[in-house]
Amino acid sequence: MNDITVRTETDYAIEFNKIKKIHRIQSLFKGILFLLPSILLFSVFLFYPMMKTIYLSFFLTDNSGATTVFVGLDNFKAIFSSPIFLQSLKVTLLFVVYTVPGTVLISLVLAILANEKLRGIGIFRTIFSSTMGISVAAASVFWMFLFHPTIGWLNQILATLGIEAIGWLTDPDWALLSVSISTIWMNIGFTFLILLGGLQSIDSYLYESADIDGASYFYKLRRITIPMLSPTLFFVITVSFINAFQTFGQVDMLTRGGPQNETNVIVYSIYQEAFMNYQHGSASAQAIVLFVIILVLTLIQFKLGERKVHYQ
Repeated sequence: MNDITVRTETDYAIEFNKIKKIHRIQSLFKGILFLLPSILLFSVFLFYPMMKTIYLSFFLTDNSGATTVFVGLDNFKAIFSSPIFLQSLKVTLLFVVYTVPGTVLISLVLAILANEKLRGIGIFRTIFSSTMGISVAAASVFWMFLFHPTIGWLNQILATLGIEAIGWLTDPDWALLSVSISTIWMNIGFTFLILLGGLQSIDSYLYESADIDGASYFYKLRRITIPMLSPTLFFVITVSFINAFQTFGQVDMLTRGGPQNETNVIVYSIYQEAFMNYQHGSASAQAIVLFVIILVLTLIQFKLGERKVHYQ
């Protein structure tokens, strides 16, 4: 009589767990293969530069960027005792306050108008979103002519009204506001498109029910449109917030940080320190401070702002 091996439930469970573990490892390996291109790109263009910046922030460097002397936290102490860096912090915060609310509010109004079902509204949608297709350099040149003290249209309009010409980019009282206006104009296109997409995703039956109840336009706007649009608003506010802290192009084209450092935002200060003064260690320290500021304020925004977001 042949021997028959009796397999218990425990044996089946052990074998099942082994097969499950093999499948899990295979799935993990396949997932890593799919993510490998992104991992390589992030490693080359994000993780390595970030680690290199942290490393350089603890050293003095020569003109080529090579490290010379380890100074520890001295670079951080130096920038926080520098009036120029403290001025750039103040300017950056003011710039964020000027641009983010203005961009979001104007884009929201335009998106609400463009969401109406009117004949020819597609033309206005194209006009409102057109700034998204214009490069920062081209837009800056356009605004440079508008802000020109003698041939600029803005001062010519003021002259016809009998108002004295304004040094939009040369007057310390007006320079930051002028750069902020141009930045709002540049950012409206992208923000408008995102908000318009959010408006069009709201179910129409909500408005139909409100119409049956006799709700007014502004009541529907306050009770339906804004709450249902809150996830999209949260997204565009967060993105606009981060982009405002990283603004560089228009500042470089319009004012180069002047006059009297009144438009010297942190990113432009980092550029000057690294590529004009060749102080890569100090510039790296400023970059880390900027990263920490953006990270902390974004986390606060997620902590406080997401509570008011209404997901369908």
